[in-house]
Amino acid sequence: MKLSVIGCGYLGAVHAASMAELGHEVVGIDVDPAKISALSAGKAPFFEPGLDEILQSALASGRLSFSNDLADAKGAKVHFVAVGTPQRKGENAADMTYVNSAIDGLIPHLSAGDLVVGKSTVPVGTAARLAQSIADAGTGAMLAWNPEFLREGFAVKDTIAPDRLVYGVPAGNEGPKAKALLDEVYATALSNETPLVVADYATAELVKVSANAFLATKISFINAMAEIAEVAGADVTALADAIGYDARIGRRFLNAGIGFGGGCLPKDIRAFAARAEELGRGESVAFLKEIDAINLRRRQRAVDMVIESLGGQVFQKKVAVLGLAFKPDSDDVRDSPALDVAVQLHGLGAKVVATDPEAIPNSIRLHPQLGFATDTMDALHSADIVVLVTEWKEFRELDPVEIGELVKDKVIIDGRNTLDPEKWRAAGWTYRGMGRP
Repeated sequence: MKLSVIGCGYLGAVHAASMAELGHEVVGIDVDPAKISALSAGKAPFFEPGLDEILQSALASGRLSFSNDLADAKGAKVHFVAVGTPQRKGENAADMTYVNSAIDGLIPHLSAGDLVVGKSTVPVGTAARLAQSIADAGTGAMLAWNPEFLREGFAVKDTIAPDRLVYGVPAGNEGPKAKALLDEVYATALSNETPLVVADYATAELVKVSANAFLATKISFINAMAEIAEVAGADVTALADAIGYDARIGRRFLNAGIGFGGGCLPKDIRAFAARAEELGRGESVAFLKEIDAINLRRRQRAVDMVIESLGGQVFQKKVAVLGLAFKPDSDDVRDSPALDVAVQLHGLGAKVVATDPEAIPNSIRLHPQLGFATDTMDALHSADIVVLVTEWKEFRELDPVEIGELVKDKVIIDGRNTLDPEKWRAAGWTYRGMGRP
């Protein structure tokens, strides 16, 4: 099929390259010339494992191209809208400017029978409104909603071999037509028996925000238990292991630490709560505000642990911060707990030297006042304390004996509970985890 992908940020670039890799003819369109130039050269403007390889493969095949001109979408049968929905400045609600602009710009280039497919995470009710705009324009095109479930670091796999597909299709005769087109787009995944849920617009819109709200709740629940464990002298990791054996609960994402971040989870739960209030049902998801508050408290707790471990005085103390991205295998520092911890410590007068395998350039753009080291050993040299805040493999595998020779004082705060406490203590370190004795 011939497809267009409107918006070539994280979601759009991965989707465009993956669809071309699956055999479709794809044009990716974005207003940012620098982004289009990089993608056209086979280089993603962000770090995502495996993306450059499929970009280059798809470009070489001739099935993938990129453009700044929305007119180049004309002739495609299916048009994916994958633009951002950031948090509105000064509010919790989602900013729909980019989605609205993408639809308005696309309408003149649509033909009868075309399918516009929303992939952006939007407030429930958006699809119905946009479908009406497309209908009012007399294009004869249809609209469907197909939420994304990408995990940064695994986005290529999640696109080519998703764990489920969700279609939000229009009512009436257009529903089966929209489903048939999406089935053709996702023929490879469906042939591999990927579960498919076909629903109405509102259900499809709610799937993504509901999934994110549930995940955020699970993470903040175990972090709330970490707060109790700290004052009770319990071990939250053993607690998580024990309750994780319950099949109704499960062990995944029951990892206490400094909390979640990134460009999706925090802003999506805030936007969900804001939309619920607009619908007159704010009380139904009022708990999400406490989930958000617990999450933010964990960052402060990590800072407090550094202060406590340094005897209450951090001024001019060298703090080696291991990690800046909000998660490993990513260079994304949007709402990153790791970067937030580094900034807070700097604000208290500490001599912060932060390192990360991929996220230093993005961090410098946001917070040039911090100290940075591209080499982990340089960051650790003469450190008064070490704070691990992003669980990159190279940090998890550090040898406590070897790096013990580099630091000034052998004190480590494990903000992700990813290290073996006994191994580090045996090497002479003062080890402190989150919610661990």
